[in-house]
Amino acid sequence: MNAVAHILSGVLQLFSMALFIWCLLSWFPNINRREPPVSYLDNIIRPIMAPIQKVIPPIGNIDISPIVVMLLVGFLNKMLSSLF
Repeated sequence: MNAVAHILSGVLQLFSMALFIWCLLSWFPNINRREPPVSYLDNIIRPIMAPIQKVIPPIGNIDISPIVVMLLVGFLNKMLSSLF
């Protein structure tokens, strides 16, 4: 069971890094989102972000849903590490 916890923790860390990169890419409007590296990242992150963006509206022009997702991923990772 410990190996499963390590694998899940690694997956959560990879998702966290992918989300961070996705957020950084949003600062550059000239990037073509249909190019393969960016489109793959979009296909991974968008299904997770879409429901949360529906619940949490942007404050002004700032979307805080990535912060909420980062906090949730960190919480899940802490819970995983405390269980095993």
